[in-house]
Order: sequence, then C-alpha cells, then structure tokens
Amino acid sequence: MSTTPPCQATFARPCATPSISGALALLFAIACGLAVANVYYAQPLLDTLAHTFGIRPATVGVVITITQIGYGLGLLLVVPLGDLVDRRRLIVGQSVLSVAALLAVALAPSASVLLPAMAAVGVLAVVTQVLVAYAASMAAPGERGRVVGTVTSGIIIGILLARAVSGTLSDLFGWRSVYLASAAATLVVAGLLWMVLPARTRPAPGISYPRLIRSVFALFAQEPVLRIRAVLAMLIFMSVTMLLTPMVLPLTAPPFSLSHTQVGMFGLAGAAGALGAARAGRQSDRGRAQRTTCIGLSAMLLSWGLIAMLPWSIWAMVIGVIVIDFGLQSVHVANQSLIYRVRPEAQSRLTAGYMIFYSIGSATGSMASTMVYAHAGWNGVCLAGALVSGAALLFWALTRHLTPRDTAA
Repeated sequence: MSTTPPCQATFARPCATPSISGALALLFAIACGLAVANVYYAQPLLDTLAHTFGIRPATVGVVITITQIGYGLGLLLVVPLGDLVDRRRLIVGQSVLSVAALLAVALAPSASVLLPAMAAVGVLAVVTQVLVAYAASMAAPGERGRVVGTVTSGIIIGILLARAVSGTLSDLFGWRSVYLASAAATLVVAGLLWMVLPARTRPAPGISYPRLIRSVFALFAQEPVLRIRAVLAMLIFMSVTMLLTPMVLPLTAPPFSLSHTQVGMFGLAGAAGALGAARAGRQSDRGRAQRTTCIGLSAMLLSWGLIAMLPWSIWAMVIGVIVIDFGLQSVHVANQSLIYRVRPEAQSRLTAGYMIFYSIGSATGSMASTMVYAHAGWNGVCLAGALVSGAALLFWALTRHLTPRDTAA
C-alpha cells in the first residue's frame, strides 16, 4: 500500500511536481505586462479624454478610479476561480473577453459608454493575477520568490511601457489607436497562451462558487500575514497612484508643455522598478523579506522630496520616479513572497485578497490626487503622497513583529 499522502486539498489538487521553465516564466511575464498595461493606458491621456468627453479636469481621475473599481471586482469575483477551475481556460477566456472590452473603449462615442467599458477592462485585466498565482504554484518552494519576481518584472515593464506607448500612439494616431493596438496584441497573446499553457484541471468536488468567494474573506481572519501585507499594498499603491495620475497635468502645462509622447517617456524612468522586483524576489528566497520591505518603504518616503522639486528641476522628478518605483516593487514582491508561503493550496484566493487592497489604494489615490491638485497644486499632491508613504512605513514598523522575521543576515 502506498505511503504517499493524498494531494487532495480543500479547494485544489496540485499533484504535479512544481516546475516552471525559464521560457514559460518569460511568457507569463509578457502576458502579465500586456494585460496590466490596459489599466494604465489612460493615465497620460487624461487631459485628452477630459476634452473629448467633456469631463471636468478636477474629476477626470474618475476614468482611472472606475477602472480600478472594476479591477477590484475582478480580483474578488474572478481570480479565486484559479483555485477551482482549469486555469488555462480561465486565462485564455479572460484574454478574449478583454479584446471585446478594449474595442468598446476604442469605439466609445460618449462618456456613458467609455466608463462602463473601462470598468470591464479593469475586471478582465485581473488575468495578470491569475497568471502570477499560476506561476507561483508551478515553482519549487526554493525558487518561488525568483519566479514571482520575474513575472512581476513583466508587470512593471508593462506598466511603464503603457505610458510610453500610450503617449506616442496618441500623438501619432489619436488616443483611440492605443486601445485598438492593445486589442490586436491581446488577441495574439491569447492564442499563444492557449497553445503553450499546460491544461491542469483542478477538480474540487462539492465546492460551490459562493463558498469559494466566502473563503477569500475567511483567509483574512485566519492569516495575519495576509491582513498586514494587504494593508501595506493599499498604502504603497495609493502613494504611487497619487503621483502617476495627476502627473500629466503639470507636465503638459506651461512652462513644460510636454507632449503625450514625452510624458509617456517619464514612465520609462521607473525601469529600475523591474530591477527592484527581481532583487526583492531573490532576497525573499534568502529570508530577507522584512529587510527588503524596510528599504523599499524608506525609499518611497524619501522620493517625495525629489518629486516635489518638479517646478524647479525636471531631472529631480525623474530621479524621484526611479526611486519610488524601485521602492514600490521591492515591497510588492516581498509581500507576495510572504503570503504565498502560508497556504500553498489557496494561492489564487490569497492573490485575490491581497490585490483587492491594491485596487482600493489605487482607486482612492487616483480620485484623491486630482482633487488635491485642483485645490492645492503640485505641492499639495506631494505632501499627501509623502503622508501616505510615511503611514506605510509606520504601519510596517508597528506590525513587523506579527509577521515572519528575516532568517538570514
């Protein structure tokens, strides 16, 4: 009689030996980057969207906010399905539906069509998180941080390229071309994913969809690491979104008067964030997630001093963007590395719970930052962003004893 323990888990049945090739991890990174870019294309286009659809500048942040609300709903209602159904079908299905949502945005005749379509883009963009959880589940425990770091690097590059590509295409062919091009690229990637992703049906007899969704909330009650790291995610993404959302407004106005292409290139300054993600993954595998978190949060706080110098030095702003992106991604990967350790059979639901707080932070930061900018200018935005970053660092310092400590010097 075999002594091998059964692989049946509460919601999943991961029977295969964890393994993921470098080529497959790279494809995951590319797919994640393309999907998450859909959420960020609108950031350098806010002034154009406000003019096209008659949205007041003080409230145009609603375009980003409603996309983030959709993303949050997708995290809660779609991502947990990765612990219940064949992830290959789930991923490809989301990608195909994303094509339809992107076409709806590109062809929107009015704000009443644009905003629901943007919400749908947000809902479907959570395929990124299904892919991250899938990659984490396929990786061996000793290399999970590295794999998550690799895939997350693709997400960062996607976010950065989204701003650059969006600005350039908008200047050359109009803002609608951004979403038409993304729809075409998404369709191609969906075909590649269908061909190369392993089909892994994960049967869960007797588990209903409502019970699956309820279990996301149960994980918050059961896992202090998830609670703490989710709050950190909310604060760090709120801080960064408070920079990225209104940034186009002072940069396109005198004395800078930058084009959308030039504003989009600003995002490329944050390419160091990809390095931060890769480094954070390796450090987390070595038991240094807490140290990485401290460094990342401190960098984010200090970056606001440089960002606040925009009226006098655009190069100080560039350095500030580099520093804040590096800090953000370092903390983000350390967070994910820690939460994926606690319940391997529930990685999709852990991802959903964690990223819901990311979405709350991003949506709040988007709306609050444009309102602050309208009433207090760039200095007001920088002060608000620094306060949020400081709150994140203080929260980590007060709660670090409740989460795993570093195990390596």
